[in-house]
Amino acid sequence: MLALYTDTDCDVTPFNLTEYNYKLISMPYSLDGETCVYPYADGKEIDFHAFYDELRNGLLPTTSAVGKETYISAFEAEFAAGNDVLYVHFSRAMSASFGNMDAAVAELREKYPERKFYAVDTKGITTISYAITAEVGKMIKEGKTPEEVVEWSKAGADTFAMYFFADDLKFFRRSGRVSGLAAMMGTLVGIRPIIYMSPEGKMVSCGKERGRYKAVDKIISMLDEIGDHPEDHPIYIGHTDADDIVEEVCSMIRAKYPEKTLEIRVIPCNPTSGAHAGPDGVGICFRSKSR
Repeated sequence: MLALYTDTDCDVTPFNLTEYNYKLISMPYSLDGETCVYPYADGKEIDFHAFYDELRNGLLPTTSAVGKETYISAFEAEFAAGNDVLYVHFSRAMSASFGNMDAAVAELREKYPERKFYAVDTKGITTISYAITAEVGKMIKEGKTPEEVVEWSKAGADTFAMYFFADDLKFFRRSGRVSGLAAMMGTLVGIRPIIYMSPEGKMVSCGKERGRYKAVDKIISMLDEIGDHPEDHPIYIGHTDADDIVEEVCSMIRAKYPEKTLEIRVIPCNPTSGAHAGPDGVGICFRSKSR
């Protein structure tokens, strides 16, 4: 048997992608700098609006890596039951968690040498990772082997692109997660940095726009520039509690392709990742010719 795993930084919850039977590694965050919150560990849905309102009111959450013991606890139960594991995770380049994962898997392989562990690095986070996780789940359901999925992912992950903008620079300034952002920091009123997921799995600044409308127009323009037949694949809109902007993005995309039947899926950004992006941000993920 094969056990499918992903993590909450891929925006997967106990309430979506249920058709693929993913199990979750919960990526923690802290609201007070001391107490870690593990999304969905209690089985309850998250009140995204309440979380992002706390950020609007001045809260600056922190995040931390997942320890080796968390991975051992999850994967050993599968190995002991005779199951192999396929783990589709957010970008290895963005977290020390995966060094801990490697150590856990190495230890478990010594104890369970007959078991196999497969990993797919989405080289992204949030919406793009969700899209790739959905694609992997579909492939497994269609009968692809874990080896085939891992081989596909080496190039296949780069056929998904994601562009997004942040509404408030203070969150990225504090987190330091985005390469090339320093030049536009400071007291730039109304500036929205445009960020994309690089082929190396990092968030990279690729420009800036003044005002939300121009930022939205810019990220939508990338769908036209590098998108691969948007009518043939889902288009994912990720957001950090920005329903009004999402409606605008959806309307602009449909207006851009009036003769095409488009499938647009809206995905809320998990709080652990949202702690770095802040509220009122929006991104678009789509199948692409390249990242």
